[in-house]
Amino acid sequence: MTPIRSAALLTVLGALAALAAAFSAEWWGHLVPCPLCLLERWPYRIVLALGLIAFVLPGRAARAVLVLAFAAMLGGVMLGAVHVGVEQGWWPSPLPECAAPHLSGSIADRLAAMPLRPEMPCDTPVYVLGPVPLSLAALDLLYALAFSLFLLAAVTRPIPRRRIGGKGYA
Repeated sequence: MTPIRSAALLTVLGALAALAAAFSAEWWGHLVPCPLCLLERWPYRIVLALGLIAFVLPGRAARAVLVLAFAAMLGGVMLGAVHVGVEQGWWPSPLPECAAPHLSGSIADRLAAMPLRPEMPCDTPVYVLGPVPLSLAALDLLYALAFSLFLLAAVTRPIPRRRIGGKGYA
């Protein structure tokens, strides 16, 4: 397997791991994701699709697709940084879904305005690693940053030259 195809496979596995961790925390950990958490899953979905495309393409085309995956993961880093900043109170959430609803009117109006499913506020950190003071948003930020660095290393690695006639490289 070529190095770029191996990088594409690792890209797929890395994106799957991130999505599996998020869904398992939601399903088996019974954690309710906030709107920013749901938004942070999109770069991994995009990278998963791009990794699958890169896996089936030849060398240079696969590298170009992995450059797009790198750009998508940079978006994931930015989303993670925004979420950590919201949790730390450095700035308000850019999403209106994270704000408390403005309820007014009768009780019937208030009940009709309530969401069908409970929502988690974006500024409440969730800690799952016991004594480690890193929230899930901070862990996602670190993972997205490491994943971006991996993709950067994969796409900037020199392309090996082919051997021609068994005598050196062309």
